[in-house]
Amino acid sequence: MQAKEVFNGFLKAKDKKIINGRGEEVLLTGWGLGNWLLCEGYMWLSDGSVRFDRPHRIEQVVQELIGKKAAESFWKSFRENYMTESDIKHLKDLGYNSVRIPFNWRLFLEDEPGIIWKEEGFSLLDRCINWCEKHQLYAFLDLHGAPGGQTGANIDDCVDDVPRLFIDEDKWEKGLKLWEELAKRYKDNPTVGGYDLLNEPIRPAHGEMKDYDYLLPKLIEFYEEAIKVIRRHDSNHLISIEGHHWATAIDVFDRKYDDNVVIHFHRYACYPERKSLDAFLALSDKWNAPLWLGETGENKLEWFSAFFLLCLEYGIGYNLWPYKKMGKENCPITIKTPKDWNLIIDYSKGDAHPGYEKASQILNEYLENMKFKNCQLNQKTTNHVFRLVPYTILATDFDERSSGRPAFKGYSQENHHHYREGASLKIVEERAAEEKEFAFDTQWDRFLLELQEEEFVTYSVNCVKEGSHAVFEGTIKNDAWIEITQNGITHQKMKIEKTDDGITAFTFEIELIPMEKVEIQIKNIEGIIWLRKIDFR
Repeated sequence: MQAKEVFNGFLKAKDKKIINGRGEEVLLTGWGLGNWLLCEGYMWLSDGSVRFDRPHRIEQVVQELIGKKAAESFWKSFRENYMTESDIKHLKDLGYNSVRIPFNWRLFLEDEPGIIWKEEGFSLLDRCINWCEKHQLYAFLDLHGAPGGQTGANIDDCVDDVPRLFIDEDKWEKGLKLWEELAKRYKDNPTVGGYDLLNEPIRPAHGEMKDYDYLLPKLIEFYEEAIKVIRRHDSNHLISIEGHHWATAIDVFDRKYDDNVVIHFHRYACYPERKSLDAFLALSDKWNAPLWLGETGENKLEWFSAFFLLCLEYGIGYNLWPYKKMGKENCPITIKTPKDWNLIIDYSKGDAHPGYEKASQILNEYLENMKFKNCQLNQKTTNHVFRLVPYTILATDFDERSSGRPAFKGYSQENHHHYREGASLKIVEERAAEEKEFAFDTQWDRFLLELQEEEFVTYSVNCVKEGSHAVFEGTIKNDAWIEITQNGITHQKMKIEKTDDGITAFTFEIELIPMEKVEIQIKNIEGIIWLRKIDFR
C-alpha cells in the first residue's frame, strides 16, 4: 500500500491534531517494536512461567542454561538480529508511517549508586532511528521499563511488582536523568516523533497484587518534572502522556502538561466501537489536545478491521503491539518456534536442565529464526488493519461515517447486548458467550446484525483492484430482497430465497468496481436478514 507521505520535520500538537513540518495533519499508523530492547516472556511463549516473565528473569534463566560468557554473546546477537534495517523497511513498504521503540533503562544506566551511563542503549537507539530516517518513519521513544519500574508488573522489569520509580529516591533521580540525557541527544532530530514518558504506569490492584493508586500524585509530579528537564534542552519534541491502570484511566489528565503534548491511551479487550473511545474524545475536546492510541492489538484480525478505521475516522492515530513475536500470526511478521523450544520453557518451570549443548543449540536456532529473512511475513495482518483486499469484517462492524452519505440507517430500539448502541440497529446473538479463547477476547464475534426493512449499513475497503469480490454471509427465516450499492451507485438488487424449513443460511457474491476507496452499502428492502460477515477477496 502506498500511504500518503507525511514524513517532514518535527511533529507538533496543534489543537486536536498532530501536524508535521509542512503543517499537514499526521494520523499515526504503526507498530511497537516490542521484545527487542525490553523482553516480555509471552513473546517467548513462556506459558505463564514466573521465572521467564520479565527481562532480568529471562536473562538469569538464559545464563543458567548456557553459561555467563555464552549468555553475553547471546544477548549481543539478540539485539543485532531481532530488529534490523530490513524490518524497518518492511514496515514502510507495508504503508505504516511510524514505530514506537520500547526500551529498558538498564541498557542506558548501570544499576549502581549514582548516574553511570552505558552507551549500549544509545547506540541501539541511534541505529534504529537512523534506519527510520532513511525509510521515512517517525520513531517514538517509549520508556517501557523505567528505573525501579513504573507499572509494578513484569512489563517494566521491576524486581518485586512494586512501582519503585515513585518510591525510591535513587530510581526517581535516574528516571529524570535518563529523560534529560535523551532530550540532550535527540533535541535536533526530527525523525524522533516524540517522547513517551512512561508506559502504562501504576497497574490496578489484582489478586495478590497490591493497590498503588495512592502514588498517583507522584506520577503527576514525575510527568511535570520530566517535562521540565526535557524542556531545558529540547523545545521541539512532542510529549506523550499516559494514564494509570494500563493507560486506560483518565485521572492524571486533570491539567494540560505542555502546549506540545499528545494524550496517549491504550485499548485491549474492548469492543471495537466508538464507545471505547468516548472518554478520551471528551478529554481531547476539554484540553484541545490530540489523541494517540499508542498501544493496542493482540486480538483477532477481524477486530483489527473493525477498530482501526474507526480510530482514523475520529482523528486518532494508532500503534499496534507488537510488530514481531514467536509462533503467532496477528502481527506483521512471525518468528518460527525453534525445535524443542519447550525444553527451555519447561526448565524455567522446574524441569530438568536440557544440557548446555542442547540449550545452546535451541537458543542459537532462535537467533537465526528471528532474522528478517527467516521470518514468516503476514500480509493478512496489514490487510485487516488498512482494510485491503483480501480481508474480512463482521457485519456488526459497519462504518460509523461515510463520504458525504449516511453510513447506516436503523429503526430498531432493541439492543440488549450493548454493542453499537446508538445506531438503532438490532444486534442478536448467534451463540452464547463462552470461555475466552485468549486473555483479550471480548467475544464480540458471536453477534449478528439484523437488518429490517429499509435499514442499511456501509462497509469500506481500500485499493480495490480488477477482479475483487465481496462475499456476504448470513441467514434468513423467510424470503428477503436486498439492494447493494457501491459508492452511491446501485450495483444490483437481488432476492434471497428461503430453501428449507426453519433458518436458511445464505452466501452471495458481487464483483467490485476497481477504485481507490470503495464503500459498499447493503440495504434490506423486504423481509428480515441476519448478516454475519463480509469477505472481501
